[in-house]
Amino acid sequence: MRTVQLTKAESLAQRRWYIIDAEGKVLGRMATEIARVLRGKHKPSFSPHVDAGDFVIVVNARQVKLTGAKETDKRYYRHTGYPGGLRVATLPEMRAKKPEAVVRLAVKGMLPKNRLGRDQLSKLKVYGGPEHPHQAQVPEPLEI
Repeated sequence: MRTVQLTKAESLAQRRWYIIDAEGKVLGRMATEIARVLRGKHKPSFSPHVDAGDFVIVVNARQVKLTGAKETDKRYYRHTGYPGGLRVATLPEMRAKKPEAVVRLAVKGMLPKNRLGRDQLSKLKVYGGPEHPHQAQVPEPLEI
C-alpha cells in the first residue's frame, strides 16, 4: 500500500459546492461540519497541507440558533489598532449589523491559523437571507 499525497492541481479538479440552510441549526455544531468540509476532511484523499476542501454556501445565517445563555452573554471583540481601540459587540448587535459575521467567525476559529486557513475560509460564502448568487454552480444540499 502506498500513501497518496494530493497536489494542488489534483485538488482543484475535485472541488464541489454544498449549500446549508442555517435556519434553526445550532451554530457550533453547524460550524464544525462546515470547517470539516472546507478543510477536505470528508474526502478519503485528505492531506493536511493541501487546500483540497469544497465550497460551502450558508443561507439564512440570520436565523441560526445558539444554546444556553450565549444569546445574551456572547461578546465579539475586535481592536482598531489604536490605543484604547477595543470594540465590543453583543450577539444581538452583530445579528442586526452583520448576520453573516456570526457564522464566519465561528468557522474561522475552527480552521488553521495560517495562510492555508485563510485560503480555506475564502471558500465559505455566507448570506443572511434565503437567496444567493451561486445558482450556476448547482450546489448540493449538505445535511447537518
